[in-house]
Amino acid sequence: AALQEKIIDDKTIINDTGSITVGSQEFRGWSVLGLVDIYRAIAMSSNIFFYTVGGGYGNISGLGPVKIGEYLKKFGLADLTQIDLPGEAAGFIPTPEWKRFTKKEAWFTGDTYNMSIGQGFIQVTPLELAAATGAIANNGFLIKPRVVKTITDKDGKIINSIEPEILSRSFVDADSLAIIRRAMGETVNSGSARSLANLPGGAGGKTGTAETGVGNNTHAWFTVFAPYEDPKIVLTVLVENGGEGSSVAVPIAREVLEWYLAR
Repeated sequence: AALQEKIIDDKTIINDTGSITVGSQEFRGWSVLGLVDIYRAIAMSSNIFFYTVGGGYGNISGLGPVKIGEYLKKFGLADLTQIDLPGEAAGFIPTPEWKRFTKKEAWFTGDTYNMSIGQGFIQVTPLELAAATGAIANNGFLIKPRVVKTITDKDGKIINSIEPEILSRSFVDADSLAIIRRAMGETVNSGSARSLANLPGGAGGKTGTAETGVGNNTHAWFTVFAPYEDPKIVLTVLVENGGEGSSVAVPIAREVLEWYLAR
């Protein structure tokens, strides 16, 4: 979103000092990363970078909650994916109006910072995230997920083939998507998912460690596409209360990807 809206480009450098302070409130990252561009920010999960481009800091104005929400919705993160299974739940994208109405509180910069890193009031499902990752991998086509690919008769003859259905397309330009794919590739090659670096054909991914608000519990996330140059599979792993994405979710993804790619 920040690339598309020209808030930053791939040459923008932000100094990740490990925290930023707004008023009397401090917002922390996982570590001090120093000077980072978008490639390193994604590869190493720089909260400070995304606080800045999402909520603004210093001379960067930031996207703000409305624009962030618009782009999350473009990637299908607030709607049912329409998968051919009953009981699907949709994610939730908060707005300042929603908070005023339901919480009787104003929307603060900290709310935007949390939203910028996928925390706070925001909710997404693993299936939604997998579909969004697929749109990044395939250059901008949000595809309706399917369980059924073909229907056969008792003799194995195909009587119906389910063709891919495009839910939306061209909502982010190709240059921006190419930058994100490269950053996800660097996540695997040298970043937080580098334990996948020797995967045949390469991959692009993003780790996540989501605070739950209950003690120090965190959900471990990892979403990935492979092979890198010609993606055939998208996989999203969520381990609830599992710890860090890099140490818990990535090894699970590795086992699945190795099995799939060796078939």
